[in-house]
Amino acid sequence: MPYHDLRMPEELIRADYMLSPNLGRTLQAVRQAVMDCRAALDWLQSEGYGRLGILGTSLGSCIALITMVHDPRLRASVQNHISPYFADVVWTGISTRHVRAGLEGHVTLEDLREIWMPISPKAYLKRLVETEKKSLLVHARYDHSFLPDLSREVLQEYRDLDLPHSTLELRCGHYTSGKFPFNIILGWAVCHYLRRNL
Repeated sequence: MPYHDLRMPEELIRADYMLSPNLGRTLQAVRQAVMDCRAALDWLQSEGYGRLGILGTSLGSCIALITMVHDPRLRASVQNHISPYFADVVWTGISTRHVRAGLEGHVTLEDLREIWMPISPKAYLKRLVETEKKSLLVHARYDHSFLPDLSREVLQEYRDLDLPHSTLELRCGHYTSGKFPFNIILGWAVCHYLRRNL
């Protein structure tokens, strides 16, 4: 991911440039992440791998979906924490309060939805119709970053569009999905799903 780990500028302590009140930089960073995923697929294919899937967690779930839509090599995805709109997560989530604080008074939620529609799953779901690409949609019942109402909206859209998918609801919050025992449940479900669908 751009601006994460070794790619993080020295002046930062978290990946603030990936998602920030700088609307254009956020768009650019997500675009770069999708391009990086596709470059990783190029490398995997050059190494002889043919059955390819993608997994994205939190912000990465948007990137995984967009990459899957744009790359015909991907047959399946796991989207861990889901929302139809990139903007709504920023506007309503506790993890992104600092980003909203930088936007309030300058842009409304409706404006932000439109500006960030190119990095929102809602813009791409119809493109999955008749592709036979499969998705595992994971959401957390007590998630205060990707609110459950947003997750339910994605699930309903998958049903309405008759997209092949499976679901997993974890009885935890956003960050506790990475803690025991939820990480074991999630890890097993992801491995089982990808093994079955690739």
